[in-house]
Amino acid sequence: MNTQILKGTLFGGIANFFLGWLIYGILLMEFMKSNSNQCATRPEMEMIWWAMIVSCFVYALFLTLFLKWSGSSTWLDGLKTGALFGCLFAVTVDLSFYSMTTMFNSFTPIFVDAIASAIMAAIVGLVIVLLWGKPKTA
Repeated sequence: MNTQILKGTLFGGIANFFLGWLIYGILLMEFMKSNSNQCATRPEMEMIWWAMIVSCFVYALFLTLFLKWSGSSTWLDGLKTGALFGCLFAVTVDLSFYSMTTMFNSFTPIFVDAIASAIMAAIVGLVIVLLWGKPKTA
């Protein structure tokens, strides 16, 4: 596997985990609790941490591939492409949940999640592009 993809996945996964903890676990926790149905949410002490961690790395791999395939190479590319990726990904998942579940009480948490996801993915995209290094030329 390409070293850029490995670095992007590793550093992006770590950044994704800590940003998720900050944004969703601290800053938006009460908002999301009060604006979504909590009946299926695990208590924090019962979370399956290995699955959360693997999820962060798979998301980072997906974003790394998206950045690589789009030709992103500058910090601004990482921010813009990451923001677009995060927003579209969140809207896709959130509208799917909205259509099939009672998870969201209104469109407000979907809107907030799309913005938060765009910000989070923009920062992760920035980290990936800055830390994956320059491609090797033949």
